[in-house]
Amino acid sequence: MIADPGSGSARQPPGAAPRCVPLWCGSVAIHPGLPAIGALRSLAALGRLATPFLLRPGRRSPAIGPSALLLLPALLLQVAAVALLLLSAAAALVLTLAPGSLDRLLPALPHLLQATWRPPAGLPLPAPGPLLLLAAGGGALAFAQQRRRLAEGRWRPWLLLAVILLLIVLINAINVVISFLVRDVDNSLVAYDTAGFRRSLALYALCLVLALPVRAVQRWAIPRLALFWRAWLSRDLLHRWLKGRAFYRLDPVGDDDPAAIDNPDQRISQDADEVTGTSLSLSVEALEAVITCAGFAAVLWSINARLALVLLGYATVATTLIAVAARRLERLNRDQLRLEADFRYGLVHIRNNSEAIAFYRGEAQEAREGQRRLGAAIGNADRLILWEALVSVVQTSYGAFSDFLPWLVLAPLFFAHRVEFGVFGQAGLAYAQVLTSLSYVVDNIDRLAAIAASIRRLDDFQARLTAITGLPSPGSVATSAVLRVRHADLRPPGSDRLLIRDLSLVIEPGVRLLVVGPSGCGKTSLLRLLSGLWPPSAGVVERPPPGEMMFVPQKPYLPLGSLRQQLSYPRPAEPGCDGFSDTDLRRALEAVQLPELLHRYPNVDVRHDWPRVLSPGEQQRLAFARILLHAPRFVVLDEATSALDLATEEALYGALVQTPAALVSVAHRSTLRRFHGHVLELDGSGGWHLS
Repeated sequence: MIADPGSGSARQPPGAAPRCVPLWCGSVAIHPGLPAIGALRSLAALGRLATPFLLRPGRRSPAIGPSALLLLPALLLQVAAVALLLLSAAAALVLTLAPGSLDRLLPALPHLLQATWRPPAGLPLPAPGPLLLLAAGGGALAFAQQRRRLAEGRWRPWLLLAVILLLIVLINAINVVISFLVRDVDNSLVAYDTAGFRRSLALYALCLVLALPVRAVQRWAIPRLALFWRAWLSRDLLHRWLKGRAFYRLDPVGDDDPAAIDNPDQRISQDADEVTGTSLSLSVEALEAVITCAGFAAVLWSINARLALVLLGYATVATTLIAVAARRLERLNRDQLRLEADFRYGLVHIRNNSEAIAFYRGEAQEAREGQRRLGAAIGNADRLILWEALVSVVQTSYGAFSDFLPWLVLAPLFFAHRVEFGVFGQAGLAYAQVLTSLSYVVDNIDRLAAIAASIRRLDDFQARLTAITGLPSPGSVATSAVLRVRHADLRPPGSDRLLIRDLSLVIEPGVRLLVVGPSGCGKTSLLRLLSGLWPPSAGVVERPPPGEMMFVPQKPYLPLGSLRQQLSYPRPAEPGCDGFSDTDLRRALEAVQLPELLHRYPNVDVRHDWPRVLSPGEQQRLAFARILLHAPRFVVLDEATSALDLATEEALYGALVQTPAALVSVAHRSTLRRFHGHVLELDGSGGWHLS
């Protein structure tokens, strides 16, 4: 039955501020007034995206904490220890097989290894090698302490990352050896030393053969790790987007709303792909640049300290200057992503509503809106091209002026007979490696700016999902065997407008309630309240469990899939898996006067574009077939027969009233009153009347 009939009375003055305004959609601002992301902020955002992939968040462990940050240096220590052991073993093997060869090829290496494994003479200090092994053991203990957070396959990306780091160290060690071989080849040519030339060339070829599989495995491991990350991140974002109706609550308020999350589909698919693939590639390349710079800077320092200092100063100044342009490029790239997505969404909107636009003859209006969105994207792209051209000019000038630096520094030393001729080739190779490493930011400023924009979009989206799912409802919501509303106030989310004041009613199975009132009075909003899409701003709403209640909007939702999936939605469509049999589907279609649908599409498992195949009336009859199949205890209908003729409407409602389900209907047709025992009339100012 329906209790508490009569007009609602306010418990607070009309127009007064609500006791609790729900934080919804655009009212949750995560980063108000956020400027362009700097390097540290981008790294922090990237860490928030990567840490849950690498470590399972625990109840007491935050998504990003000291434990997560300490595992990275722990991994580096273990990789360094393994690389040192491999290098020492390789050197020992060479000394055993060919004594004296290292003294000719790399004269400093035996002394360096000896200093690594033996304590310094005359100093009470431990040897660096054993100390590194001890630190690596501590790193292994750190991973052991986090073993529970490494469950569910999260150890795999750490293993791949360790392999990638080890390969980087190995390839750089090979390159350092090649630089000395280049020196020996040049010296052999100048000295007409045929035997020395052949020996150095054979070793050079051996290093190239060893480097090929190392590079091949590295080229496989990096995109494989990125694919792991992308799959996990997209699944996690998709799960959180669909959890707790976050996809509904994040619906943008408007194109110009700064707090709105635009194009969540692009963020889950395209941005997630770009962030995982590009950011991992950039991170590995940056780490490789650091290791390469350190290794070949040592080579340059062994040749001439002045050359190393001049190169370092030149690259540092140029890198600082070019980094200033990164902020502007990052903002332009972020805007370009948003504007391109808005333009694409406008085109999809035209495609999805082509028939309605054709009926209205609205091509001119749609063309103006499309031109507006396209013009915004083109204008921003024009500014982006200008800035990218300026950065490209600086990059080209930077490389051109740096080509003759080694000659300026080394030529006087060569003429003074202080260096060999082979040093020029070695210095050129080492200089190119160091310059490339130091110029990494300069050469990749456009990629860094573009990925910073995607990182910010994805980080904002993830933060908004976290904030939305953690928001409490202003009113109280409980589960009950009946649909009960007690002293509830209803306001649109984020708005102060009072639609319904102090509503109290109880709807039991078998009760049929018709909601009427002028347009805009809040009839559909009341259905959102009863269905759980909107919380009450005050009061209590008790609802039956989700499986016992079904909502039918004016435009039924038709999911992607077959006719069986249309009728079974949201339950599984497979027979025997809580799905419906072919006989059940046929009876439901016959009950809603759609038997010809089976003649047109006899195979109910074939997929079609159903919103385009079925007319609006057929779609509404299909929604009634769902009701008859699922047999919910409570049915909420919002203008569910607006596209049907009166005879069909009477037949469908006649079938519904034969069921024990409770009905709550919104309708403008007076012909539906005879199918309902109670009428709730809303006036749009908060008042209501039940008869």
